[in-house]
Amino acid sequence: MKRIYLDNASTTPMRPEVLDAMMPYFTEEFGNPSAIYALGQTASDAVADARAALAGFIGAKPTEIYFTSGGSESDNWAIKGYAHANQQRGRHIVTSAIEHHAVLHTCQALEKEGFEVTYLPVDAEGLVDPAAFKDALRPDTILATIMFANNEIGTIEPIAELASIAKEHGVAFHTDAVQAFAHVPINVNEMGIDMLSASAHKLNGPKGVGLLYVRRGCKVDNLIDGGQQERGRRATTENVPGIVGFAKAAELAFVELDEQHDRQLKIRDHAIRRILDEIPHAKLNGSWENRLANNVNISFEFIEGEGMLLQLAARGICASSGSACTSGSLDPSHVLLAIGLPHEIAHGSLRITLGRDTTLEDVDFAIDSLKGTLENLRSMSPLYEDYKHGNYVGIMDGYKADGMPYVS
Repeated sequence: MKRIYLDNASTTPMRPEVLDAMMPYFTEEFGNPSAIYALGQTASDAVADARAALAGFIGAKPTEIYFTSGGSESDNWAIKGYAHANQQRGRHIVTSAIEHHAVLHTCQALEKEGFEVTYLPVDAEGLVDPAAFKDALRPDTILATIMFANNEIGTIEPIAELASIAKEHGVAFHTDAVQAFAHVPINVNEMGIDMLSASAHKLNGPKGVGLLYVRRGCKVDNLIDGGQQERGRRATTENVPGIVGFAKAAELAFVELDEQHDRQLKIRDHAIRRILDEIPHAKLNGSWENRLANNVNISFEFIEGEGMLLQLAARGICASSGSACTSGSLDPSHVLLAIGLPHEIAHGSLRITLGRDTTLEDVDFAIDSLKGTLENLRSMSPLYEDYKHGNYVGIMDGYKADGMPYVS
């Protein structure tokens, strides 16, 4: 059966070039970077080269890059580490209602320690209002953490503007850039970002490795204590193959960034238009303009998302209804609820995220399959029968966006 992978926001396949770069550090160059003999120094040099390369991609200094096990650890370290190190100045944090759970649950953990957290609402497109952000800052606010781009609906936040406001008020600014790193241009100095989280497996690199950028002078307590690795800031032997693979994946992604952005943008807009034109009772979630080029998130009325995903999977199509980190939850997406969707619509959402190998033919096949899947599911829906006979008013009737009808 043909397999079409459309869940690249969840994870991506590792590129052969990345595996080739990693392989020597699994085998003949297996040394511990902390060792002083040649085998260890070869590994240490590889880590240093990767650190310098990754720093350069975002305009940072190599000494400002710390390697972690992934985005969730980086988020935890940035938020908890900064909060604990600076709590004598204040115990108030500002974030948004649509953050990844790595941020939301970290903030909730700090609330149990007595910190106060303001969870900013977003508009119908998932955007944080800079004026509301400014109003939320208080004399005791020490940290703001706003994601660069949302992992479910793809909305890109006004990070430079928000970071500038934070700086004016003496507030450190962290961004979870896991979905944005190597997908959009980022310069931490030009944008005023103090801390940034990223993960390798979102850009065709290996799983289990990420980074945290911490601006020089930004005081952050350690999250993991032990040895002197990462300049004494994060104990445990460095994942040398993973770090090398991360740098190689980022190198390839940044070289191809503009080309891939333009290519995926065309496929994305084609997919959105086809779905909205050909499938009734469909609504685009998030912003059309301020959106990652590879993200499509659409809700469908009169269906349940799990059944839709199972039927698509039976046809060889890999997609999702939202974050892979909440796939075991029966609750609707907190992101979709935050942008104002009722539970019934939020439960019937589909996220399609494109990758560097996704073709227009792949997307067309998936949409053709989706149309058949939705027809089948709706044929079993009593509510849809009531709607067809005029006994129920559809929730989506009348939705509009950018002058285009959401409902065909």
